[in-house]
Amino acid sequence: MNCSFDDQTVIVTGAGRGLGRSHALEFARRGAKVVVNDTGGDVNGNGRDPGVAAAVCSEIRAAGGTAVPSFDDVAQYEGGYNVVKTAMDAFGRVDAVICNAGILRDLAFHNMNEDDWDASLGAHLKGCYTVLHAAWPVFRQQRYGRVVMTTSISGAFGNFGQANYGAAKAGMIGLMNVLKLEGEKYGVMVNIISPAGATRMTGTVPSASDAGRVAQANVNLPEQVTPAVVYMASSECHDSGMIIHAQGGQFYRIAIVRGRGLPAEPGAERNAEWVGEHWSDITSLDDAYVMWNLGQTRADHDRAAQPA
Repeated sequence: MNCSFDDQTVIVTGAGRGLGRSHALEFARRGAKVVVNDTGGDVNGNGRDPGVAAAVCSEIRAAGGTAVPSFDDVAQYEGGYNVVKTAMDAFGRVDAVICNAGILRDLAFHNMNEDDWDASLGAHLKGCYTVLHAAWPVFRQQRYGRVVMTTSISGAFGNFGQANYGAAKAGMIGLMNVLKLEGEKYGVMVNIISPAGATRMTGTVPSASDAGRVAQANVNLPEQVTPAVVYMASSECHDSGMIIHAQGGQFYRIAIVRGRGLPAEPGAERNAEWVGEHWSDITSLDDAYVMWNLGQTRADHDRAAQPA
């Protein structure tokens, strides 16, 4: 197996620092032409600094790679379109999009105002929509594409004070589950990374102590997340609809599963009391399974996709 990106173009949003920078450098090292997108704003989404994306491009070029900067705000439709236009104008194609851009506005829900909510969903979830909506016709015409969106265990499992962030990150899972279906016949694989890396953003999340924060920074490096992103963005990856958590060299899959539940019985009276009496059976995850779409299990889909 060789995850090479020779003659390929990769867009990485939020690539000026942290995880995105790590991804961009590794794609370039593997031969990709990289569009380094970053507004250069702070963790709250405020301010602009074109020097942030430009510095990563300079770093890539100094190592012998190829990169162009994009300073567009993917939370705006025009911004997402312009990111893809930058790639097409410079390199003539787009092979992979890594949706990594995001902000943090952590507040308890009762203290969260509308702007905090809208800004977070804009940067994370709409930021996926704007870039992917512009890249999708390119993927369809090429009959090839790779997408990796960046979710969080806050969206999968919950984290106090991150209702806006968690909702945006969970929304990506819904987006992936639809795009994996719409992209399948065009050779477009859509997956999600759930990273845990010590970055500028995670440095704002309260921890038990400064010592604990330093310890986390030493074991949860952005570079330890990048290998999963690179694989899922490569032509070697033929899976779609996967959520992979990466943290400190550990990798595991996260999945939404369906329980077996209780079968329907025509004519049987099933009221709220019946639901309460059978609650443990209804909520049991014994022998649970993953679905591919509304009517097909993942296992059935994968079997059907195997060559005869």
